Amino acid sequence: MIIRKATPNDAEPIANHILLAMEDMVYSYIGQKDYQLAKDFLMRFIKRENNQYAHENCVVAEDEGQVMGSVNLYDGARLKELRQPVIDYIRKHYNKDLHLEDETHAGEIYIDSLGVSPIHQGKGVGFKMLNFLIGEVVIKNKQTLGLLVDEHHPNAKKLYLKVGFKTVGKKILLGNSFEHLQIKAGLKL
Repeated sequence: MIIRKATPNDAEPIANHILLAMEDMVYSYIGQKDYQLAKDFLMRFIKRENNQYAHENCVVAEDEGQVMGSVNLYDGARLKELRQPVIDYIRKHYNKDLHLEDETHAGEIYIDSLGVSPIHQGKGVGFKMLNFLIGEVVIKNKQTLGLLVDEHHPNAKKLYLKVGFKTVGKKILLGNSFEHLQIKAGLKL
């Protein structure tokens, strides 16, 4: 298994992985519960640059040419800038004025989503991807890595705690409650 920067060609598996992590949220963006429409919506942004879901903000785990998992992450200081093209598109194409709470902030490299294909779950792919990111972001670059975990996903939280994340607070996003977890440089892992 290799972990590498994503390319526009990875858009379809990345969209599937993002939907595993936040399907209901994407449905609320587009105003309907339609998997293919949600996937097409995400693929549009993954293939482009300078937005929240852009391939340039993703890493993928690949084995024998198959993308098994992906992580979408970016500097929290850029949230508003990266989110704006998504909000503008939603406003124009879905006639929806979306007001989202800030899920991250400056001083944090934010994992927006992490997803592993169902056939590869339970095989350590997510664990390896998180350890790769901790090595790159926290250990090598001395930055804080953060994420939100839905309180209804205890297995995801268990994984994050296992690799060294700590709870730093709670956040509400689109009416749902999340735990805010971080791992900081200089802390013992």
